[in-house]
Order: sequence, then structure tokens, then C-alpha cells
Amino acid sequence: MRMYSRLFIFVEGSTDREFFEKIVVPMFQERYDYVKVEEWAQERKDKINSYIKTIGSGNRNANYIFVTDMDKPCVSAQKETIKKRYKNVDESKILVVCKEIESWYLALLNDDRCEELGISRLHTTDDVTKERFQELTPKKFGSEVDFMREILRTADIETAKRKNKSFRYFVKEYGL
Repeated sequence: MRMYSRLFIFVEGSTDREFFEKIVVPMFQERYDYVKVEEWAQERKDKINSYIKTIGSGNRNANYIFVTDMDKPCVSAQKETIKKRYKNVDESKILVVCKEIESWYLALLNDDRCEELGISRLHTTDDVTKERFQELTPKKFGSEVDFMREILRTADIETAKRKNKSFRYFVKEYGL
């Protein structure tokens, strides 16, 4: 018997939402009847706080994960920053993507796919930033977003677990 039937995943922006909807939501669908990805960065702080309070108010049918990039020097400092802004967030529900979601995108590329796309093989993506992702984006793509969508089309989750520590931690932490 499942403890929760609904899961809400709060992500920073649209590229995070696309990643989670395509890669993560299917991984959770066996355990939850309903999984929704919500963007938090552009929403009013009070709206997100209220939303989280409602989900976390002892409702046994709902759970949430609050996802953030690593904008601070360490995970604990990043979690503290989120807690200051969103007082209703339970620290144990905060997931820090190291360094940024772009690192998780690149981790999805196996060596063959890197070769097909004409980019360097990456043994690890732990330190990839938005700027590094931009540098690696092949010119044939009109934008980084187009490149991200191409990566999602042929994503290799097993490769991502090997290439990125925070993605591997996420998968293990949530039993995916």
C-alpha cells in the first residue's frame, strides 16, 4: 500500500520542468496516482509558501520535492537560502542539483550519442554550469533549449546515474 497518492515537484524554471516531466515523472508514476511539476522561481513567494503549506499540512495523500540549483558554495548553504525565502519548506524535501540542471541534461548522453552530436565525451558532469553547457551546445541547434530537447529525446538514465553524483543521489534517495 502506498503512503502518498499525489506528488508535487517544485522546480526553478521551464528547462527544469521539461527535464522532470520527461525523465523524472515517469519514474514516479508507479508509486503515485498523480505527479505534477510546478515552477517556483517566477511565482510570488507567498503563493509558493501557501501551496507548500497546504501539501505539507499533514495530508497523507500528498508529498512534495523542492528542487534548486547549487547557487551557494555548499548544499547546506543552498538549503538555508531556500528555507529563508520559503518558510514552509521542510529542509528534508529540498533537493539540490549540483551544479545546475544543465549538468543533469548532459549526463543523459552516452558516449555514442556524444559522438553523433559532435561534442566531447564527458566522464562526469558534476561541475557543468549553464555557461559550460552553452559552450558545448552544437551550432546546428538554434538554442540551448533545442539542444536540451534533443537530449531528452534519447535520454540514457543509466548513463546519467554514472556521470552525475547529484542525479545518482536523487535516484537512490527516492528509490527510483
